[in-house]
Amino acid sequence: MNNLSAGQIQYLRQHKKHQRIVCISRILILLSFLFIWEFTANVGIIDSFIFSSPSKIALCFWEMVKDGSIFLHMSITLYETLASFFLVTFVSILAAVALWFSSKLSEILDPYLVVLNSLPKSALAPLLIVWLGATKTTIIVAGMSVAIFGSILNLYTSFTTVDPGKIKLVYTLGGNRFHALSKVVLPSSIPAIISNMKVNIGLCLVGVIIGEFLSARAGLGYLITYGSQTFAMTMVVTSIVVLCFLSIVLYQCIAAVERRMMGSSK
Repeated sequence: MNNLSAGQIQYLRQHKKHQRIVCISRILILLSFLFIWEFTANVGIIDSFIFSSPSKIALCFWEMVKDGSIFLHMSITLYETLASFFLVTFVSILAAVALWFSSKLSEILDPYLVVLNSLPKSALAPLLIVWLGATKTTIIVAGMSVAIFGSILNLYTSFTTVDPGKIKLVYTLGGNRFHALSKVVLPSSIPAIISNMKVNIGLCLVGVIIGEFLSARAGLGYLITYGSQTFAMTMVVTSIVVLCFLSIVLYQCIAAVERRMMGSSK
């Protein structure tokens, strides 16, 4: 701090103050929402049987913690989400590399990728169950189907927009297309790959939940379906809240990887 000018110190103080205001505002909005929800449920403004309440959700969650069922369902959903996420990341990078290597292949496959990406993925889930059976593999494939086509298109676009001057320099120095890929294209596309991963982790979770709605016997999606069928609405809302926290944790993990990689590259 001693090496900083007065203007820089003032800027850092204002930035920290801004961050505190944003953080406090977020907490106040959440607490206000929970208070209004609890109050309106207790006085009968909303039907607590249908909408539940924060206190009922907390009790339901605690009961599921005590019997261990919530950890079982969370671990299954987490495993299926991570499996589909890593498969999407690996396959989409390989596919984007193949399309970048062959412009003819990219021209042939581009309309098919666009159509597949625009398909409503929830419509594919029943077909996947018929084709693959009601197994975890089906749920993982359902998770992949939501993210993979858009991921391939985004990565391929990122590869093709890399500075052509840098690629030309590799060729000038005697390199080939593989050298251009490994030395220029992939390193330049790391921010796009990480950004794609941040989107894909949420999409894979959505796809997994869709698959669990239809074919699972365990998992958070199964809990939501089971609760809605038995009119256990507190269980449904509790499962949705747990899903929200799970998605936040997964996103923050990818964001932490991004900060670490961007920090090490400087």
